[in-house]
Amino acid sequence: MPTAARAVEGKRVTGGGRRYNRSCMSPDHQPTTTLPPEGAPANPRAHGPFAAIRRALPAGEVVRFLMVGVSNTVVSLALYSGCVVVFGHLLPTHGKPLIADIAFAISTPISITVAFLCYKHFVFRTKGNYLREWVRCFAVYSVSFPMGLVILPAFTHLFERTALSHPYAPFLAGLVNSLLIAIYSYFAHKKFSFRR
Repeated sequence: MPTAARAVEGKRVTGGGRRYNRSCMSPDHQPTTTLPPEGAPANPRAHGPFAAIRRALPAGEVVRFLMVGVSNTVVSLALYSGCVVVFGHLLPTHGKPLIADIAFAISTPISITVAFLCYKHFVFRTKGNYLREWVRCFAVYSVSFPMGLVILPAFTHLFERTALSHPYAPFLAGLVNSLLIAIYSYFAHKKFSFRR
């Protein structure tokens, strides 16, 4: 039974009629790719309509941010919607825009704390500094908080003008507000809250 001879020539290893590169042990005729280390800059040759954005954002981190962002948005909207229902029953004579603001003011600190823990452990993966990063996280959201107090009543009024969306106006306004804050928060958290 013939055995495959293996000869070492510098960095080349041959066996079974194929030549292998010792450093990666893959056939020379097959291109090999390696994943960039965590935190490495994205591919500088990225092209297309969103090339500048893709060059600025490391793919793995962005995917994790989007996944955590979706779950945080669900938690945030659930808390906000629960507050809308509760205060809608407690304050039936008050207008829906006021109820939207009260619900937002109560649900936001809880949502920010949940988001902070998710971003810290699953997205940016920083070690220690819990209090400092938590305070920075609140600072980032403190910019969006006043924006929410303007966006929510404005979009609630807008959705109330449409017959189909009238009963759901505060909920739809909350969805719009969450989407706008998600875009802003990625860049603010990356550059400030969880800066390495």
